[in-house]
Amino acid sequence: MKVAIISVYHYSHAQAARLKEEQLIQIEQFRKSHKPPCNMLRLFREQNVDCAVSVHSIYNVLAKMKKKRMQGCNTIEEVLCLSAQRGCAVFYRNCDESDVLSDIVIAYSVIDLNNENVAICTDN
Repeated sequence: MKVAIISVYHYSHAQAARLKEEQLIQIEQFRKSHKPPCNMLRLFREQNVDCAVSVHSIYNVLAKMKKKRMQGCNTIEEVLCLSAQRGCAVFYRNCDESDVLSDIVIAYSVIDLNNENVAICTDN
């Protein structure tokens, strides 16, 4: 008696697992709302039962988006840039005339009950 094994899952095929343009847009929107990749995958599979996208593919797309967004900056440079874009006051100092960052303070502007701007500072 011969037994034939038939696979009904075709998730390993690269072309079938490729993300479509609308899925890439959704991933960017999900990233901004801090949804985890496993929830993104679940939503894709709810929209299309035959979806062959894997969590690994979503992680790869998120990594590419982050690399493009950071444009060669390291994490601290990215934090400083985003803080400045959002109108925060950023104060920092270096160790003994070197490029090593020793302290950083980011002050966010908040509106209090009297509608006056108040800066909240934290000590490092």
